[in-house]
Amino acid sequence: MKLKVWRQAGPDDAGRFETHELEGVSPQMSLLELLDVLNDQIAAAGGEPIAFESDCREGICGACGVTVDGMPHGPVPNTPSCRQHLRAFGEVSALTIEPLRSAAFPVVRDLVVDRSALDELVEAGGFVSLMAGTAPDADALPVTHEAAEEALDFAACIGCGACVAACPNGAAHLYAGAKLAHLALLPQPALERGRRAVEMTNALDEQFGPCSTYGECAQICPAGIPLTTIAVVSRERARAKRRKRDD
Repeated sequence: MKLKVWRQAGPDDAGRFETHELEGVSPQMSLLELLDVLNDQIAAAGGEPIAFESDCREGICGACGVTVDGMPHGPVPNTPSCRQHLRAFGEVSALTIEPLRSAAFPVVRDLVVDRSALDELVEAGGFVSLMAGTAPDADALPVTHEAAEEALDFAACIGCGACVAACPNGAAHLYAGAKLAHLALLPQPALERGRRAVEMTNALDEQFGPCSTYGECAQICPAGIPLTTIAVVSRERARAKRRKRDD
């Protein structure tokens, strides 16, 4: 297997591709295991290992995102990088691996990018303010089964940022829409629904590009967040403006 991997010493470095030859590669290997083998080979030769992020390696944390042959995460739809196995690539003898590419995600080193722009969206409004004191009874705010299940579907977003990298505009509407929809469906977070919509959509406009409904984001999303979620951003913004005008 021939690997063409992006190397970049830091944010101010121009960066370059390095090519390595690997032997003993099996179809059962994941992309991250492939990088592990490569780093073992580089370290044994006295070189500097390639920096990349990973944590759970179970498709839960969202830390592992890389771009493979121009596709965020890899060729299997709705699957994170750590769950992409070489058997899905077919009879290939070469791969190109680079960071998630987006103006909102500057490269920190090699395959590691800074995704703090997503954190700023959450800081702007993706939280719930609660009164301190005695915890309320569990049944004080009833939630229907249907609402709870739908909220959990939106909350499944793992924040990997692949939707942004896949979008030609670098938009994060799928991510922001999932956060807004998740919190709008539940009674306690809904108390801040209008303020959250305004502040999160303002942060969205500042940090990311506009959504043009290309649809690549939904094809990449490991959590399977549907493309219709991007409409939540406009809906929640319009709702907040309408209610403010009525008040």
